[in-house]
Amino acid sequence: MQVWPRGGLWRHPDFLRLWSAQTLSQFGSQISALALPLAAILVLDASAFEVAVLGTVEFLPFLLFALPAGVWVDRLHRKPILVLGDAGRAVLLASIPVAYAFDVLTIWQLYVVGFCVGVCTVFFDVAYQSYLPSLVERSSLVEGNSKLEISRSAAQLAGPGLAGALIGAITAPYAILLDALSFVGSAGLLLRIRSSEELPEPAAAPSMRREILEGLAYVLGDKFWRPLAITVATSNFFSTLAFAIFLVYAVRSLDLSAEAIGFTFAVSNVGWLLGAVAAGRVSERLGVGGTLVGSTLLFGPSLLLIPAAPQSQPIPFIVAGLMLATFGGIVFNVTGLSFQQAVTPDRMLGRLNATRRFIVWGVIPLGSLTGGVLASVIGLRPTLWVGAIGGSLSFLPILLSPVRSIGRMEDAVRQHGLAPAPVDA
Repeated sequence: MQVWPRGGLWRHPDFLRLWSAQTLSQFGSQISALALPLAAILVLDASAFEVAVLGTVEFLPFLLFALPAGVWVDRLHRKPILVLGDAGRAVLLASIPVAYAFDVLTIWQLYVVGFCVGVCTVFFDVAYQSYLPSLVERSSLVEGNSKLEISRSAAQLAGPGLAGALIGAITAPYAILLDALSFVGSAGLLLRIRSSEELPEPAAAPSMRREILEGLAYVLGDKFWRPLAITVATSNFFSTLAFAIFLVYAVRSLDLSAEAIGFTFAVSNVGWLLGAVAAGRVSERLGVGGTLVGSTLLFGPSLLLIPAAPQSQPIPFIVAGLMLATFGGIVFNVTGLSFQQAVTPDRMLGRLNATRRFIVWGVIPLGSLTGGVLASVIGLRPTLWVGAIGGSLSFLPILLSPVRSIGRMEDAVRQHGLAPAPVDA
């Protein structure tokens, strides 16, 4: 009787360690994703604007540090960066339940922890997406990314329900301790990866400014990377604008408990799992371009269901909107990321990922802050409408670009000059 699958990356020990580490930390992160803002709302009685500021400081490091992080990731071994990122997040998050136990927790500590955890996440995420191609063959990237997204989807599916139950049982600050422990476990698994990593030879004498500009030119000057980045940045800005104040709206306008919110997110995140499972087949059937265009047409407009939800029965509308949005988003992410990893030279991977994160995640703190200001001026529900309507238009840059003409992954990778590395000065 065969218990363990034999094919593909199921027999790749180091990938399995990376996958296990990512799975563990993803489940823990789902707890903090709900517990951190609920600690501000329920424990510290924070306003909608203060909660939006918390979301701003959590993602501000992507605006400040993503570009230099990409340069360092291209220069240094990536495994130590991953381990240090996990260890740093574990220590920072553990400070919250300690402060709460001594009755000294403040909104300012949440801001500091959120910002510093964001710094660690910048380096971890840039290194993590650049590390995968050094562990597996490029022909296995879609399989690897799909497996990693399945874990993230499973965490999205089970994590919010668990987080809601924990917050209801032991309060939000103590629930965050479990996330801290998950990062400790993730760091231990990463330390067990045995594959050696060869650093790419630098083309010239290292220069931080030169390499940052090279990464920006590589992304913004390419006919494929540019519209992809604009589409994702537009979607992230408007969705964050709305979701920066969504929990405040759910608690204070819809009167939903932490358990009900966790249940709502858990059920709606079935879309993550379905998207991760289906991404490879959809891409094979529709081609890279067709998949990317089709998924953007799904994940933007579906968010209109959330502000349209009636206050008497909001959960079915919220679940449907989030389920469709997450399905489309995951199909887009798996396909787009695999394509970028497959055709990008290894020496540019860190800067590609960092520059892309700088653009598409750098807008998140701006969206969060805008959402907080709008909520203070026009109210919670109208702010949700602004975010949903703006996000529903995010498909336009990619629809009107050459991205829609990209065919099958294998054919696209074989095309010469598709995403050329910049010429060295």
